[in-house]
Amino acid sequence: MKKQWLAVEAGETIGEAYERLQNSGFQIVGRREVPVFEEVDGQPVPLRQQIEFCVIRLKDEQ
Repeated sequence: MKKQWLAVEAGETIGEAYERLQNSGFQIVGRREVPVFEEVDGQPVPLRQQIEFCVIRLKDEQ
């Protein structure tokens, strides 16, 4: 089973992303939030959190 990380798309809720991934034949096995920064006047400023799901392809879908 190969794991991969897929991000929640911009403008998509966590629930919508979860449903999209399940309908695409993935099983969600983990979740992480990665901070995204932008540089303002040479200093990092928090912009948002990027939410990603760790997924594996279901056996019957391979």
